[in-house]
Amino acid sequence: MPYIDKNSRGKFDEFLNQINKIDTKGELEYCLYKLMTIYMKDKEFKYSVLHDCTYGCIHAGDEFRRRNLDVRENEAREKNGDIL
Repeated sequence: MPYIDKNSRGKFDEFLNQINKIDTKGELEYCLYKLMTIYMKDKEFKYSVLHDCTYGCIHAGDEFRRRNLDVRENEAREKNGDIL
């Protein structure tokens, strides 16, 4: 997952921090889709750019899974014992 510098984060964090709650998976998907359309607004409609847009979301999901879901799985394995 590419990490952007703090100056670049500021312009996004100011806006994104105004969203204080997303209640459903559908709402989350809607927000992600809207961000993707904003990204594509001034880009050429070609495979490589569409691929970058799609995989940007996938890589963000991979990072979320690595930092959160995998941690939760490890906690459950520690608590309940490994399956082996």
